[in-house]
Amino acid sequence: MPFWLSISVLGLVQAALVALPRVRARPVWVERLGSPWWALVPAGSIALVVAVVELESSSATWLSYLALVAVPPLAAFALGDLIRRSRPAWAWVALPLFAVAWATPGSLAGEAAAIALSGLACVTLGWLLVSVVPAYWLRLGVYAMAAIDTIYVSADLLQGPNAVLNAAAPGAGLPALQAVHFGSARMGFGDLFVAALVGCLLAKPADGPQRRLYGDFQARRQWGGAGLVVVLALAFDLLFFAVDTLPATVPVAVALALLTWRSSSEGLSR
Repeated sequence: MPFWLSISVLGLVQAALVALPRVRARPVWVERLGSPWWALVPAGSIALVVAVVELESSSATWLSYLALVAVPPLAAFALGDLIRRSRPAWAWVALPLFAVAWATPGSLAGEAAAIALSGLACVTLGWLLVSVVPAYWLRLGVYAMAAIDTIYVSADLLQGPNAVLNAAAPGAGLPALQAVHFGSARMGFGDLFVAALVGCLLAKPADGPQRRLYGDFQARRQWGGAGLVVVLALAFDLLFFAVDTLPATVPVAVALALLTWRSSSEGLSR
């Protein structure tokens, strides 16, 4: 598959992750964990993974095993409870997705199944983060993640560790779920995570007197955000004519900034 088509599909996947999450009540146990400090997770995850892989390249293999163990159950939870029109029985769909990713490695079907698992797992992670961090701080966390991603790519600090992480895989031909491969294009796990996180942010109802108004508005916000991500990602990808690597977190962060500005101007910001 040509690169332009492969990277366009990955941009559409990011947009889908913005549109997919639905509102879900915050679990009681989360209340004890709530803190603005969790907003450091998006940006910190990039810095930590790059540092760990740079210092010890074998850690990429351990990260692949971590993803192998964590991603399928997180994806199952999202399928059963966190995406639009989800049903508890849908959680079992994670099993055939994992089977296809394992049985057909390197094929478009296998890569698509692995991307579905990773993206759905990111929805669960995004919901957990949205549940413990005030929206304002989490928006700042998304912008910080895009800024650090851009700095690392511009300074050529991300490419080496990313290549090592992309090449890592667990044994027995098990799927590598810590990175995103489709056709001839590559993305990091964090590029899906930031899209799912923004989708969860947009799906979260407002607090106080704006709650009802925002509840009627949030679906349109998510679809509007997904449309923005598609347009911005496709436009951003034109830069591949000049460079080899781009920070795919940027179009998502810009879409969030535009939506936040629009909501603020309409009196709907939180």
